[in-house]
Amino acid sequence: MKHNAASLRAMKSIAPIPMLTAYTAPIARCLEAAGVPVILVGDTVGMVEMGFDSTRHVTLDHMRYHIGAVRRGAPNTHVIGDLPYNSDRDPETALCSAGLLLEAGADSVKLEGPKYDVIRHLVANGIDVVGHTGLTPQTAANFKQVGRDSDDAKRVLEEALGIADAGASLLVLEHIPDALAQAITQAVAIPTIGIGAGPDCDGQVLVINDALGFGEKWPPFSRQYAYLDKAIVEAAKRYVGEVTQRNY
Repeated sequence: MKHNAASLRAMKSIAPIPMLTAYTAPIARCLEAAGVPVILVGDTVGMVEMGFDSTRHVTLDHMRYHIGAVRRGAPNTHVIGDLPYNSDRDPETALCSAGLLLEAGADSVKLEGPKYDVIRHLVANGIDVVGHTGLTPQTAANFKQVGRDSDDAKRVLEEALGIADAGASLLVLEHIPDALAQAITQAVAIPTIGIGAGPDCDGQVLVINDALGFGEKWPPFSRQYAYLDKAIVEAAKRYVGEVTQRNY
């Protein structure tokens, strides 16, 4: 069954929500076959697939391309599309941008930060919104944990409450202390999805490249369930050897 916003909200009191990112049709097809109920097409694609040093270089055209690929690979899975940097700078711009992502195949859109007026405008126009607080890569100066001191923790909690009150269906909590994530999860009526936010959120999300072990290093809060980099290197070496030795 393909989840909608209402069924995802209902999962807060039923079962944890597993979420992974995907950017291509083959990976999306695998995630759907594995029973992953929600796929996030994140602007992380810019860093893990496109070689950028920041998600701020990702454009709406990039996102539409990858959302379309994921939708074709996973036609029966709820797909969340990230609104890239500056595409949600005001309510009308965000509405236009969100429409393009939905047209490409997204079921809902995600945006970063306390953009309450934008969230309300999107929801009023029938668009399901996923909020995001804590570490927000589009505007962060670095990737250090957020909410460690009492003032910053209070700010993150207030943002979470405001995002939920504005009408978001889900809330991503990124790289914040476990206790703060637990307090937010208990305080909001919508499901929280943690990434580096401890075990007490209503669900978890990982970047697929981190989960599959692509790359030389990964965030400290990620987990590797395979090391496909090594497998690809070994396969490519075997291929090179067979061709150069005329055994192909």
